[in-house]
Amino acid sequence: MNTILFDLDGTLLPIQQEQFTKAYFSELIKKVAHLGYGKDDFVAAIWKGTGAMIKNDGARSNREVFWNVFSELYGPETLANIPVFDDFYSNEFDNVKHIIAAPCNRREMIDELRAKGYRLVLATNPIFPAPAVSTRLKWLGLEMSDFDIVTSYENSAFCKPNTKYFEALLSQLGKTASDCMMIGNNTLDDMAAEKMGMRCFLVTDHLENSIDADISAFENGSFEELEAFLKALPAVI
Repeated sequence: MNTILFDLDGTLLPIQQEQFTKAYFSELIKKVAHLGYGKDDFVAAIWKGTGAMIKNDGARSNREVFWNVFSELYGPETLANIPVFDDFYSNEFDNVKHIIAAPCNRREMIDELRAKGYRLVLATNPIFPAPAVSTRLKWLGLEMSDFDIVTSYENSAFCKPNTKYFEALLSQLGKTASDCMMIGNNTLDDMAAEKMGMRCFLVTDHLENSIDADISAFENGSFEELEAFLKALPAVI
């Protein structure tokens, strides 16, 4: 094994998805209120666009899929508002970090893995634009450049749990599944990598298990236990 794929929300970033979503929508709705979007319809449109990205068949980028759905609901003129959304993810979105109970820095762990020679991928489900991913990484003391690949809605045409998401990453990396380990907190999305032949580690602090999977089927443990596991990994030769 020489490549490690990390999920972000609920894994590297210690948040509960429901709490994050509530805070995120609260900030976004404030940002776009002057554009005339009704709250309930707007949230429903975001979810519909997200659902379309999850089902993306690879013909277009997730970004294209999302805005196609959004513009079908609100009209093509709404595409002129994309810069407002982009600005939000680089600015007001940072306010969502208040949901993190305590300061959380992953710099030492990531630097140590890189020093050992591991290639690192931020395999966050690519339903957000790159600025939104960058902002969340900063909450962890990290940068996009700390990873060989960071998936976002601009550079991806599949989502987890579609195994083609992992296939695309393997192709970009020039790696086989046996070279890689996927670390995540979601039994459906992240552990789908096991179907590809990847080794998987399920982080249980903020476990998401909508499919009621037997978590004993995976290597699993708290983030503290994950850190100990990663610290014990040998250097890549």
